[in-house]
Amino acid sequence: MLVMWTRDEFRRLFCPVVLGMVHLDPLPGSPGFCGSLEPVLQRARADVSALAHGGVRAVIVENFGDVPFLPGSVATETVAAMSVIVTELRREWPEFAVGVNVLRNDAEASLGVAVATGACMIRVNVHVGATVTDQGLLQGEAWRTLRRRRELGADAVGILADLRVKHGRPLAERPLAEEARDLRLRGLADAIILTGPGTGYPPDPAEVCEVRETLPDCPLLLGSGASASNVAGYLEWVDGVIVGSSLKHEDPAGGGVVISRTRTKDFLTALTRGNTKGTAG
Repeated sequence: MLVMWTRDEFRRLFCPVVLGMVHLDPLPGSPGFCGSLEPVLQRARADVSALAHGGVRAVIVENFGDVPFLPGSVATETVAAMSVIVTELRREWPEFAVGVNVLRNDAEASLGVAVATGACMIRVNVHVGATVTDQGLLQGEAWRTLRRRRELGADAVGILADLRVKHGRPLAERPLAEEARDLRLRGLADAIILTGPGTGYPPDPAEVCEVRETLPDCPLLLGSGASASNVAGYLEWVDGVIVGSSLKHEDPAGGGVVISRTRTKDFLTALTRGNTKGTAG
């Protein structure tokens, strides 16, 4: 029988409840690919190392550099490259919980990478409904994803699904509570992610509160705009935080924008203080 994650189960799986984003450089087949996968892997290793030293124990690996993103199925080389990278990261950090997000919305590819590499979750940007994005119209295929997960014997791979995903708008906007209930109860999402309008922008606290009241036992994650300065304000409602942009800085050694160990530690400290003050729901 299919059993979705509860809030208590989610917090047992992820402690601390921080999922660091590993934004991969362009992969083979994308316009920005440098011609070798090794530098991409080295950058990913460096970012996971920084997250680990800062206290994070869970990551989501994402083909962030593959702009412009494909609206549907990605190419086979994308799946192959991500499988290589996730395998290497899991080998070096076996204690980490690892998730996969194949942009812009290839849930089947994400699931395939997760099953092949032993990752424990996937992120799906549009799981139900239809969303207008810079890739055009994206339509959720929860029906396909859940059946494919069952076919692969991978019911333990959690589905983290975005509600009104960033960089997009619902084709036909409905009351937020209706959309949230459909995502959880009809789309069978294991956890729901709440974001702002774009990368680096936090969601409206009133909307986060509304979703929590609508789905009292569904794991909710803050999915964009989280920083050391604002995370405590969301802990009353959310069960976890996905963070990437606010942890980055310019590498003093000239390696571009990378995750900072110091910023990661500061973020975990702010999260801990917020929880200690009793703001976690």
